[in-house]
Amino acid sequence: MILGLVEGLTEFLPVSSTGHLVVANRLLGHDDPTFLVAIQAGAISAIAVLYRKRLLHAAAGILRSGGGIGSNLLTLIVVAALPATVLGLLFDDFLDAHLFRPGVVAGTTIAGGVLLLLLERWLRRTPQATRRDSTQMTPRDAVFVGALQCLALVPGTSRSAATIAGGLLAGLSRTAAAEFSFLVGLPILYGACLLKLWKERDRLGGEYLADLSIGAAASFFTAIVVVVPFVRFLQKHTFAPFAWYRIAAGLALAWMCAAGVFDR
Repeated sequence: MILGLVEGLTEFLPVSSTGHLVVANRLLGHDDPTFLVAIQAGAISAIAVLYRKRLLHAAAGILRSGGGIGSNLLTLIVVAALPATVLGLLFDDFLDAHLFRPGVVAGTTIAGGVLLLLLERWLRRTPQATRRDSTQMTPRDAVFVGALQCLALVPGTSRSAATIAGGLLAGLSRTAAAEFSFLVGLPILYGACLLKLWKERDRLGGEYLADLSIGAAASFFTAIVVVVPFVRFLQKHTFAPFAWYRIAAGLALAWMCAAGVFDR
């Protein structure tokens, strides 16, 4: 339940849900990367529910066009998801073995916060009136967002932060970048969950399956509550509060690693 709440609260904010889960997992005395990934199915299902009308409209557009090429939303989601999907499949075991560690999370959390502040500084120099909404996205934009999403394979980087940054650098508005970040997570997170569960299929039973169900349910309902206020927040505010939070949290985690509270 605790891990599910942490996942739902942080998955779509630019603060790294995986980083928070790695730390929470250690504080609870566990070390199970599969569980941390599998409960993300609940959070991403919240996006499928909240944005169902937009997704169904895009699906209908594909049927009408007879192929769904160009700037159809579903096409853009698939294009943006491909780079991280390929790299995730190639390096999944390496990432689990070497990067799901508090020391790695501390470094990437701090670095991500600094980069968000630099991004905000750059955004202040660009005319906001020229920024585009999600209906004006192109396949080229999706490729760029997808390339930056690959950074999020490293725990602590934040898939949300990487994809939102990609959208902003491509010229999208804050809300459009955030919402596309949510949607591109659909194939990525569902795919990652299925891959993990397939690899650990021998464990799927009894208490473990019950725990996964509880965690996924908690992340679903928490994400439902978080997503809409986050989008409203971005209509009038910047990402600076999240950047400073990342820097403070990363420094605190680095200190705990240095003090021996966590291994590195």
